[in-house]
Amino acid sequence: MSDVLAVDAVGLTKTYGALTAVDRLSLQVGRGEVYGVLGPDGAGKTTLLRMLFGLIRPDAGTLSIFGRTWAADGIRALDGVAGFIESPRFHPGLSGHKNLQLLGGLDGGPSRSRIDEALETVDLRDRAQDRVGGYSSGMRRRLGVAASLLRDPRLLVLDEPANGLDPAGIRDMRALVKRLAESGMTVLLSSRDMAEVEEICDGVTIVRTGTAVYHGSIAALRARAPEQAHTIRTTDDDLAARVAVRRGLGVDRLDQGLAVRGPQAEIDSLVAKLIGAGIALRELARRETPLEALFRRLTEAPAGALA
Repeated sequence: MSDVLAVDAVGLTKTYGALTAVDRLSLQVGRGEVYGVLGPDGAGKTTLLRMLFGLIRPDAGTLSIFGRTWAADGIRALDGVAGFIESPRFHPGLSGHKNLQLLGGLDGGPSRSRIDEALETVDLRDRAQDRVGGYSSGMRRRLGVAASLLRDPRLLVLDEPANGLDPAGIRDMRALVKRLAESGMTVLLSSRDMAEVEEICDGVTIVRTGTAVYHGSIAALRARAPEQAHTIRTTDDDLAARVAVRRGLGVDRLDQGLAVRGPQAEIDSLVAKLIGAGIALRELARRETPLEALFRRLTEAPAGALA
């Protein structure tokens, strides 16, 4: 059974009247992978996760979790699975520890040591007795992960785990997912943030309006990405553009300045050349990363333009 996929979805389709939320979507998640489902708002990410948890049923296609299906196995399809859809919710007047105790009671009641271990894993042990109403958004999301860990899951499912968090909260959540992955747990997460997926995921499915526009590894995705672009603004942008073109760099005109594409070493050389020629540099800033540029092209290009 070791070759059984953690998640095997084939041709999933879900419609709501005239709206097709998920359209013949397939993805495979191997055991021990950290896998991302990436797409903008409305792409169908949460609908996919709702089907995985059995909250809604697909109109077509098949979905198995560790070889089990809802049709054949019912609720046992979720054996070894935990996580949350959208934002985890807790009683604000109770402590983090008490909330976990009550939630864990639905699964037979975890020991105090198991609750303490889960809180330690998500770095909330010191705030365990504080009321959840005083927790930050990041702390509440980490408490949601702790609640999931009480089930000792083999598959952890997280719906946009860093959504709405400040930079420190985003950093803490990404570090937590990395630690869980290093323990051998399979993690399936949805995200709208290319940087998040690039940092922590092994593979990714990118979705647009319910349809997959990319399946594969992060490494293979990087190979498809365009070259890095920088915004450059000088005291003589016309001359700067001509110099950049002569050096083999891609150049696009902006309302103010230029968007120059090419290897970082060539950009650095261009800047040195311009300064050496007496052209003053007013602005130099990295634009979106190559993967962010590719993500935008895949998810915003007109229909039929991706072939």
